[in-house]
Amino acid sequence: MKVVVLIPAYNEADLIKCTVEAALHIPGVSQVVVIDDGSRDGTGLLAAEAGASVVGLPSNRGKGAALTAGWQKAPGDIYLLLDGDLGETAQFGRLLLEPIEAGEADMTIAKFGTEQGRGGGAMGFGLVRRFAAWAVRRYGGLDISSPLSGQRGVRAEVLSKAGGFGEGFGVELALTLKSAWAGFRIREVEVPMQHRPTGPGLRGFVHRGRQLWHIIGALRRCLKEREKAC
Repeated sequence: MKVVVLIPAYNEADLIKCTVEAALHIPGVSQVVVIDDGSRDGTGLLAAEAGASVVGLPSNRGKGAALTAGWQKAPGDIYLLLDGDLGETAQFGRLLLEPIEAGEADMTIAKFGTEQGRGGGAMGFGLVRRFAAWAVRRYGGLDISSPLSGQRGVRAEVLSKAGGFGEGFGVELALTLKSAWAGFRIREVEVPMQHRPTGPGLRGFVHRGRQLWHIIGALRRCLKEREKAC
């Protein structure tokens, strides 16, 4: 099976090389694709130097659009979705692949072993996560503690059935709900990954506010699509 790593990245020059190098050393990985989402700091060039295939977007279009661009450019049997700021801890993506390769799951979701990011800072507010967990439980029948985790392993069939990736910050919620509705097996896997935290300051508050708005929009679109399909 061909395993393709998709890494959407926006201004991740400080960690992208380390992330790519770690991902390339994951057993079974055939290709690492970095989708440079309109970065202005040389992220794409650094990713290419580290050995990644780079898909460059002319402007910042958001995580969902970036993942879709990479998915369309790189056919595979299994996709590993990783954030660009994982650094050397991207190597633990192998833990997300193992249940899929063993035929025990169709999609895996990373559950970080700690609620802290690199440097020990808090990873932001729990309101958005709790709302997403409620939505997945209420409409998908799944009890998932990390519904917004962007670190995932997923079979190509799951993505095809889901119609690819959703928009903006609602991409994870949409993928989880559509996969659950289609009857695919979803498993959380605890991983010792770390990434850059979103703190409690004004910037973090604005980010979480945008994220919540995107997630509510994604939930509404998913429910409308499901209603039409029925």
